[in-house]
Amino acid sequence: MKIIAPSMLSSDFGRLIDEIELINKSNADWFHLDIMDGVFVPNITFGSPVLDIFKYYAKKPLDVHLMIVNPENYIDKFSSCNPDTITIHLEAVKDVRAVVKMIKNLNIKAGLAINPDTPIKYLEPYINEIDMVCLMGVFPGFSGQKFINETNSRLRDIKNLIESKKSKVLIQVDGGVDLSNVKELSKLGADILVSGSCIFKSKNPNTTIDSLKKESKV
Repeated sequence: MKIIAPSMLSSDFGRLIDEIELINKSNADWFHLDIMDGVFVPNITFGSPVLDIFKYYAKKPLDVHLMIVNPENYIDKFSSCNPDTITIHLEAVKDVRAVVKMIKNLNIKAGLAINPDTPIKYLEPYINEIDMVCLMGVFPGFSGQKFINETNSRLRDIKNLIESKKSKVLIQVDGGVDLSNVKELSKLGADILVSGSCIFKSKNPNTTIDSLKKESKV
């Protein structure tokens, strides 16, 4: 069974506690939390005060995705919400190994995200040192974007890299994931599927989550 991680960026922040409770009661597996700084990506989302709300109310693992420059300056702060995983962007870090080690030293799983225009080969030096690769299906910054079809071939390449290096890293696909492509992504090797607008803009988010779970079975 694949992991379905609703992206809370697409939820209604005016009724955030209700939205958290909706996911708590659903068959979703994780909460995916996008932290944007307006520098690495052209948008600003939320910081530690909102994460504290998730820490208090969320009953499922928190998957914190840092779309920020110099994430090493904030790892301790974002670790305070007890996340299961903290993901940094390869493009935003000068010393990837140092930041990965910083995350792991806090007993948190380390993820490494790459943008759609970043060559897959740049992951190779770290593929046995991280816990998760986050493959972006859109350029990060805003929810509701159209899925970039080339992501499928990139996913295939990552899967081949992982197998060639005998790595146990999981593959997450984030951006543009919906009912039209979740089955194919699962077949190609995605372990974790992040979906935002597809869930929160639907008439029945619970039913949509169930459908994503069903379609992801391979």
